[in-house]
Amino acid sequence: MIRTPKITQGINASASFLLALFVLGNLTAGCSIMPFSGKRQKLLYEELAAPYNQITLKESITLDVTPVMQRSQKQLGRRLAGTELLSKSQNTVASSGQNKNGYMTWFNMVTFHEYRLNVIRKSFFVVNDRETSLGARTTRSLRFDCRAVVPAEILTGRYTSESARQIDILKFVFSALRSDIGSLGAGTDTPGQSNQMLSVCGMLLNQTFEAILRKLDSSPTLATRLSDNNGVRFDHISFDKGTIQMTAEGDIATIHIRLGSLANNKK
Repeated sequence: MIRTPKITQGINASASFLLALFVLGNLTAGCSIMPFSGKRQKLLYEELAAPYNQITLKESITLDVTPVMQRSQKQLGRRLAGTELLSKSQNTVASSGQNKNGYMTWFNMVTFHEYRLNVIRKSFFVVNDRETSLGARTTRSLRFDCRAVVPAEILTGRYTSESARQIDILKFVFSALRSDIGSLGAGTDTPGQSNQMLSVCGMLLNQTFEAILRKLDSSPTLATRLSDNNGVRFDHISFDKGTIQMTAEGDIATIHIRLGSLANNKK
């Protein structure tokens, strides 16, 4: 049985990715792998992200979220039927899975307010680990979308610059997401493979978060471009290139991260 370590800040990027590849390889061993077109990929992403799109921040509560996250065989369709597993901690719920060919891994995740029980964070993640040459390009990619309620003390804090404020918001969201995934991985009443997949996805996200923060630490003024249409570009050790876009409306931050072949597509 493969043991996947818990997610922690400061995991070495190269080591975490190699471990992630090792675990994903064991999880998908024996699966046939076939490429698919960009149009089919977009439609599939829309199917996978349905829970994320149906849940409303600050309005959806636990009773609303449960039926959305626990999709039926009919809702999943033939390509995805029977592949999603549910993981729960005290305040976080995630549904994760892999497609039948084994090269795509995804999750939808929501976190509730400790007392009000409404949704304060939601996220969608999908990685396509199948590399197919398309001329000078490849299809290998990672997509991550997140919306999170940001505490008032961070939004209204005293900062030396707008860049510092943007970076602090980003650090808060990244830290909260690490904690959410870590709490699910530590669960004792969830399927082992589901926890393992979430831990692997968490390591890839952690690697990405660290790459983004390194870029902003080296050039803090870039943070003011996070809300631009093109976002901020950064280098990624495993997917070569990536972009991040972050916008804030009221107390809600919305983040789009794209890696690899999706790096120029924030939507």
